[in-house]
Amino acid sequence: MKLLDGKTAIITGAASRNGLGKATARLFAAHGARIAILDLDIDEAREAAADLPGAGHTGHICDVTDKAACEAVAQDVIAGFGQVDILVNNAGITQPLRLMDIGPSNYDAVLDVNLRGTLYMSQAVIPHMRQRGQGAIVNMSSVSAQRGGGIFGGPHYSAAKAGILGLTKAMARELAPDGIRSNAICPGFIATDITAGKLTDEMRAQVLAGIPMGRAGTADDVAGCALFLASRLSAYVTGSEVDVNGGSLIH
Repeated sequence: MKLLDGKTAIITGAASRNGLGKATARLFAAHGARIAILDLDIDEAREAAADLPGAGHTGHICDVTDKAACEAVAQDVIAGFGQVDILVNNAGITQPLRLMDIGPSNYDAVLDVNLRGTLYMSQAVIPHMRQRGQGAIVNMSSVSAQRGGGIFGGPHYSAAKAGILGLTKAMARELAPDGIRSNAICPGFIATDITAGKLTDEMRAQVLAGIPMGRAGTADDVAGCALFLASRLSAYVTGSEVDVNGGSLIH
């Protein structure tokens, strides 16, 4: 059963080969969706799109911190596909800084890409979704938003990802009458390129000791949750934050 037959999805920050966005794009495509991959490098975005199962996927350049760029690419995708049903706000950056080391440029970079980018890209597709009376928006937050820090991200990263949770819920409340759902995913420790090679054996053992399931998550674990939130399986779910963390934040 293909859960996204006839659907189209925009996924931001999805060109990285082993990232959460690419895994989500791959799973969505396998379930019948046409995918528009957005990233900062047009060649990498197109290459990632060509690598997906099925046909008709596209790659686009977009800096999500640029409101005009978000609006332009949204119009391009709508013109090319005829519709956009799903938006996954995946683009994000992190910086492993301690509280007193966060400078203005650090703050601006992390808040802009993670939080401002989520707002701008959502604003770019919402009028189209409202016109059609349907849509699903999936925002990528983090366990660091909930526990006040993660393994790599600094306090400004936690703040940005916590902001995404507030934005997600506010969007869900405002957009529900228009048939648009808005939900967030909070991944825990996920084995991706960001974490590869940056943990000592001791650090890794300490992290895994705090995960009841005893393993790091995978990009596919997060993609599966995104598929649920993007599909009709979650038709009555909006304003939620779904933990994908192996039980590391049971509360």
